[in-house]
Amino acid sequence: MTTHSAPPASVPLASGSPVGPVYADRGASHYDILAVLMAVVVILSGIGASKGVFFGTVPGIGFEIITDAGFFLFPLAYILGDVITEIYGVRAARRALITAFAMNILAVITYQIVIELPGFTDDFGTAKQQALELALGPVWIVVLAGLLGFLAGQSLNTLVMSRMKRRFGERGLVGRLLTSSGLGELVDTIVFCSIAAAAIGITTVEQWAQYTVLGFLYKVLVQYAAIPVTSAVIRWIKRTDPSYQERLRASRGNLPAQA
Repeated sequence: MTTHSAPPASVPLASGSPVGPVYADRGASHYDILAVLMAVVVILSGIGASKGVFFGTVPGIGFEIITDAGFFLFPLAYILGDVITEIYGVRAARRALITAFAMNILAVITYQIVIELPGFTDDFGTAKQQALELALGPVWIVVLAGLLGFLAGQSLNTLVMSRMKRRFGERGLVGRLLTSSGLGELVDTIVFCSIAAAAIGITTVEQWAQYTVLGFLYKVLVQYAAIPVTSAVIRWIKRTDPSYQERLRASRGNLPAQA
């Protein structure tokens, strides 16, 4: 008589405490999709951030609402970084970060080649050449600012996430997201705004301060507002990723640990 064993059920994430932090395999499940999304977000944010945006002045206090055109997209890069770090670990997050910026550098090199190639000399060709130089010419400065800022901020974000997970295991996910996001965005915003300000037309210390404060508050508020969705996505991937479930069961003593 032949018997068929049922597939192992997913381990409830809140039950028990793993011996150490648990991570999924990079080659399995959703890592490739998350890494590609991060690269696309970083590239598009670099293009958008080359344009300064002015929404007016807050009545009564004279605070100017100054930002850049990448403001609505960039927080998603940190959200994706949080998801990758929590599920796949520090090395996987670092790999996604390096890949994203390598692709961003490739994009900047491509822009410069496009600008330098000889174009048509009629009125339309000349106008297009001038538009490309004006729009894409300063992008390399923004990309440099983004590279240094995101590298510093996301590295701190990843470090805090991983250290807190090492200490608390599967517990305290929301606390990890809150703490790492705030610290990472603070460092990122200060570095980025200090370098990119001139490229988008900010010329005074007052404008820089307003740009930096508003950018930090906006990014953190967006990430905090997205935490319920972020944590739900993380928990869903953990439940549906076979390698994560296998290591979770092994860590809790339900299965023998495998290399």
